[in-house]
Amino acid sequence: MPEHFDAIIIGAGQAGPALAARLSGAGWHVALVERHLFGGTCVNTGCTPTKALVASARVAHQARRAADFGITIGGPVSVDFPSVMARKDRIAGSSAANVECWVRGLKDTTVVHGHARLDGPQRVRVGQRELESDRIFLDVGGRAAIAPMQGIADVPLLTNSSLLALKELPEHLLVVGGSYVGLEFAQMFRRFGAQVTVFERAARVISREDPDVSQAVHDLLAGEGVDLRVGSECMAFRMEGQQIRARARCGDDEPEALCSHVLVATGRRPNTDDLGLDTAGVKTDARGFIEVNDFLETSVPGIWALGECNGRGAFTHTTWNDYEIVAANLLDGLANQNRRRVSDRILTYALFTDPPLARVGLSVQQAKDSKRPTLIGERPMRRVSRAVEKGEEYGFLRVLVDAESKQLVGATLLGVEADEAIAALSTLMYAKAPISVLQRSVQIHPTVSELLPTVLGELKPLE
Repeated sequence: MPEHFDAIIIGAGQAGPALAARLSGAGWHVALVERHLFGGTCVNTGCTPTKALVASARVAHQARRAADFGITIGGPVSVDFPSVMARKDRIAGSSAANVECWVRGLKDTTVVHGHARLDGPQRVRVGQRELESDRIFLDVGGRAAIAPMQGIADVPLLTNSSLLALKELPEHLLVVGGSYVGLEFAQMFRRFGAQVTVFERAARVISREDPDVSQAVHDLLAGEGVDLRVGSECMAFRMEGQQIRARARCGDDEPEALCSHVLVATGRRPNTDDLGLDTAGVKTDARGFIEVNDFLETSVPGIWALGECNGRGAFTHTTWNDYEIVAANLLDGLANQNRRRVSDRILTYALFTDPPLARVGLSVQQAKDSKRPTLIGERPMRRVSRAVEKGEEYGFLRVLVDAESKQLVGATLLGVEADEAIAALSTLMYAKAPISVLQRSVQIHPTVSELLPTVLGELKPLE
C-alpha cells in the first residue's frame, strides 16, 4: 500500500528543506526524499566550500602584500593545501549536518533516503517504498555539464565537485571555461601557488558582461599570473605520459599547454534524466530543464519544480526565492492578482573573484538595446575612501538610470565589498522608488555604499 502524504518534496537543496518546514508548520504531513547529501549544491559543492577556499586564497594573497601595509613577515608565504582543504571540509560538513539535523527534527516530516522516481502524476517510488500525494515538489538541482571537445573522453577530468576532493595542490591546473565558476577557481588556485591556464571559447571571459567589464576581470586575473587564452574555438586534449597536453586552437603550429589537472567548467545540466518525468507527463525543454509557468507549476497539475532544475535561475538566491513564491502562493491566502511570480524577480548575482563583481538589472549593452533614454553614473574605486584605506583600489562603480522615471534600471560594481554594496541598489529597484530616495539617505562613512548617492548625483546621458 502506498504511504500517503499531503506533500512530497524530492531534493534537500536550498528550497526543499525550507518548504518542508513551512508546509509542516502549517499542519501538512510531509515526505522529503534525498538520495545523497542534505543542503544541495550550495552547501556541499558550491557556495559554501568554494567561498571558504576563496577566503583562504585571499589570506594568502594579502599575506604576500603585507609590506604594502607596513607589516613584515619573516620569510616567504607558503600555503598548506591539505589544511586549506580540511578547513573547507569542516565548514561545508558542518553546514550539511546542520541542514540534515534541522529537517529530521521537523514535526510531521518523514525523511526518506534514496533515489526517487515519479511513478505517475501523484506517486513516487523510492526503492521498495511507494509514496503518494496530490502535491509533489521537485528540487533536484543540477550537475556539471561536459562540453564535447576532441580527446576530452581520453583524459582524466575534474568538475567543480571532484576538484573539491583534491588532496594535493595541482602543479598546473587548466580550467576549461572562462565564466563565473571557472574564474573563481582559476584565481584561488593561482593564489594557492599552482600554475593556472584558462581556455575560453568566446572572444572574451564572462562574455555576457559588457566588454569593458570582461576586460577588467581579465586584466585582474592576468595581473596575478593566470594565463587566459580566449578565442579557444578548437580545443583538443591528449595524454603525454602522466600529464595532459591541451591545445586551444586549430593548427599544428598553435601553442599548447602541458598540465597536471583539467577542470571543466563549461556549464550545468539538470538532474532530471533519471527522475521518471515522462511517466508522470512532466514536460522538459531540449536541455532537460523542467518547464514551469510564472508560479513554478509544471505541465502536470499538482507538480511544481524549484531551483536549478527548472532553468529559471542557477543561483542559491533564486532557488530560495522559488521556495518563497511557492510557499506564499499555497499558504498565504493571496488573491490571484497578488500571487507571487517568477517574473517579479530582478536579476542579480556576483562573481566572487577578489575583488568581486556584482550585478543587478541591466548592463550597458542591454540598456542601449532597450532604446529607452538612459543615464549613466560612474566612479573608479581609487576615488572611494574605503577602497583606498584598505589598499584595494581596483574596479569601479556604475549605475544606470531611466532618464524619464528617474528609477534605477541596472548597476555593475567591481571592487572591494561590491557584493554587499549591490544590495542597496537592488532594494531600490524592488521598491520602484526614484533614485532621490537613495540620494537623500545618509550612509555610513567610510563604506563603499556611501558613494552610491554621489554616483547617482553625477549622471550623464548614455551614448
